[in-house]
Amino acid sequence: MRRELSALPTLLRIGLAEAVAYRAEMVVWMLTMTMPLVSLALWSAVADVAPVAGFASGDFAAYFLATLVVRQVTGSWVVWEMNQEIRSGTLVRRLLRPVSPLLTYACEGVAAVPLRSLVALPFAVAGLVATGGSRLPHDVTTWVAWGVSMVGAWLLGFALLATLGALAFYLESTTALFDAYMALFLVFSGYLVPLELLPAWVRAVARALPLRYTLATPVEILVGRLPRAALAGELAAQWAWVVAAWAVATFAFRRGVRRFAAYGG
Repeated sequence: MRRELSALPTLLRIGLAEAVAYRAEMVVWMLTMTMPLVSLALWSAVADVAPVAGFASGDFAAYFLATLVVRQVTGSWVVWEMNQEIRSGTLVRRLLRPVSPLLTYACEGVAAVPLRSLVALPFAVAGLVATGGSRLPHDVTTWVAWGVSMVGAWLLGFALLATLGALAFYLESTTALFDAYMALFLVFSGYLVPLELLPAWVRAVARALPLRYTLATPVEILVGRLPRAALAGELAAQWAWVVAAWAVATFAFRRGVRRFAAYGG
């Protein structure tokens, strides 16, 4: 543990250098996360005629711009990196380092956040202009809760995708599983449509899955859709999923490494 903590600054510097070196590739990845802008145009047009389940046009603007910002900052593509490195055998380079490969993947993801935030910032400003800031939190407690939820959303999303990536130790490719994951994510995370607009049974399923805690939780806190009295319970549920997901990801990766020789490692 002490060795890995001492390696963090170096790993973060390396990750930032890679993010800068491959900035064109990173921009392409970020452009794939702009679906909330399409949803914003569609739902705002509907709400201009009449509010939808309590959402006026300004509410949709705040929600989907917040969704775009949260997704840009907390999104991860670790499943693609792991799948490629396991299949090609280049994962061996990470295994030779004196730190956990999962930690190196995580540091690379965290190091890219500042650059991704630069892309998200204009949309955050647009949201402020569009809504006048009226839907943003007005107390420190809620802002702190939002910050905690953002960290939890990143950690949870990374762990879920790292688990999928680790399955490449056993399968020829995990891209089909990732497609299925994304189909569930689009519905149950609140990415395509606010969960409040979905049927009660869908909302119940979303509550039972970890996906809402990767996106809807920080978004709803940011735009004031989550009552302050519910913050503690929401964050407790989110971080319980974080702990569970990381335990599963770590277990799956460690077991998978034992099979790595079968892939030329």
